Amino acid sequence: MSGKVIICRCNDVTIDEIEALIDEGVTDIEEIKRLLRIGMGPCQGRTCIPLVLSILAKRTGKKPEEIPLPRARVPIRPVRVGVIVGGDDE
Repeated sequence: MSGKVIICRCNDVTIDEIEALIDEGVTDIEEIKRLLRIGMGPCQGRTCIPLVLSILAKRTGKKPEEIPLPRARVPIRPVRVGVIVGGDDE
């Protein structure tokens, strides 16, 4: 039952999926993020990133503080807030 536990609620990523990647040798959180889209949903990883760090640390024998956090990336091209919320100049 524990394998069906959802770690990333935004993208429905389970503990099984994360552990399978780690078992395949994927131990870089940036790569896990790209492959499973953890931390890319509406919550931006507030819930799942700490959980994934914990799983990764446990499976690799590292301390959670030894694993660097994934990088946040800003949009490639700046967008005015008015455009996003439906301003007058749409």
